[in-house]
Amino acid sequence: MSLTDDLATQTGATIPGPATPYQGDIARYWDHEARPVNLRLGDVDGLYHHHYGIGAVDESAIGDPEDSEREKKVITELHRLESAQADVLLDNLGEITADHTLVDAGCGRGGSMVMAHQRFGCRVEGLTLSTQQAEFGNNRARELGIGDFVRSQVHNMLDMPFETGSVAGSWNNESSMYVDLHDLFAEHARVLSVGGRYVTITGCWNPRYGQPSKYVSQINAHFECNIHSRREYLRAMADNRLVPQAVIDLTPDTLPYWELRATTSLVTGIEEAFINSYKDGSFQYVLIAADRV
Repeated sequence: MSLTDDLATQTGATIPGPATPYQGDIARYWDHEARPVNLRLGDVDGLYHHHYGIGAVDESAIGDPEDSEREKKVITELHRLESAQADVLLDNLGEITADHTLVDAGCGRGGSMVMAHQRFGCRVEGLTLSTQQAEFGNNRARELGIGDFVRSQVHNMLDMPFETGSVAGSWNNESSMYVDLHDLFAEHARVLSVGGRYVTITGCWNPRYGQPSKYVSQINAHFECNIHSRREYLRAMADNRLVPQAVIDLTPDTLPYWELRATTSLVTGIEEAFINSYKDGSFQYVLIAADRV
């Protein structure tokens, strides 16, 4: 039985499909995505992420370039940097207790959700358009014995299946470039309790550059997404009762991840666009933490 069938049986409800043709394209994209760079890194410790890494590379951990085990060590190091990124996001959620509910909007295969439950002991709900991702995440939660606390649903993040004001914290980790920001933040503001915390980590084009660069256009085409500017994030938050408490430029912290990834067999062909756009200032990697007022 698939997750869609299983959820429908449990709830007696029809699992909502994509609301637009574009969302249908995104669902198909992620249903068929099986890049080694995501799966092999997750195999290191069973945390399967769909985001990038931050932090300095531990050169002692990856060894000499002539080491026969170097590729394996590099994969382990890349995964460490991925999980370090998720830790920084969780650090910015504020005071979360075991009786709270968190929402991961665009949850991928659920690695960050597992980390959130392990840290806070609370319920974590994930939303994705991909049936395959939801099945993977739920199977992994059951394997870890936390299926009662960590759940992925096939659902549109612009129409969340949660009651108004019922969520203590929510986030988008590299998933907000697939939706209209005003629609997204209106829905986060609806489900968050007053004082609840929203966090996003995202790539965004730099308004000071003038317009999206050719590298940003390449990234959009590669992932079939629509990268927003930093200014658009702040405006859309202001329009939806989300008041930024922190805006952190993580660009210098993510560049080592990309430069290391570009040396491995896991390259996907997009590494150069990320590296060049970060270096020329046209693209930034930022964290924004905002409180619902």
